Amino acid sequence: MSSLEISSSCCNQEMKLLLSPPLAEGSAFEPYRGDTDEEKSKDIINFTAEKLSVDVVSQLVISPLCGAISLFVGTTRNNFEGKKVISLEYEAYLPMAENEVRKICSDIRQKWPVKHIAVFHRLGLVPVSEASIIIAVSSAHRAASLEAVSYAIDTLKAKVPIWKKEIYEESSSWKRNKECFWASNN
Repeated sequence: MSSLEISSSCCNQEMKLLLSPPLAEGSAFEPYRGDTDEEKSKDIINFTAEKLSVDVVSQLVISPLCGAISLFVGTTRNNFEGKKVISLEYEAYLPMAENEVRKICSDIRQKWPVKHIAVFHRLGLVPVSEASIIIAVSSAHRAASLEAVSYAIDTLKAKVPIWKKEIYEESSSWKRNKECFWASNN
């Protein structure tokens, strides 16, 4: 948790600096900029049964080098094809799922100049309105992080072995992603 506390305090300090009036050139006080050029890029991947937090995940990708953080948050909706959905249930083959998400992160880094990537996916039961997945990407400019987040969710749905069961009021049904490369094209 200390890294989250550090990020939070850094973020609050940066916000205070942004809210204060600009300093005159050559003034005695200059804000501390730290060793930000040395900051290493991070890929944070987490599959968990715990409730996901947009705030926690977005804090993980904050960087003073970046002017953009883009997020995708997938939530459980309360209906599917006229049926009332109570919750979703997710299962994954974790060794392969983690490896595939690492490949997605690597692909993103080859395609766009991004700093940090976080991919959190919920496993087990996910009630209506709660997040099933949160993807966060930071970059210097918005175009790179927006495109990277879109690529990440589309590729994850097509390649990562995660299965979803929709639980309705009176029944349930395992669903396949139409994007999956292993799904038959009937």
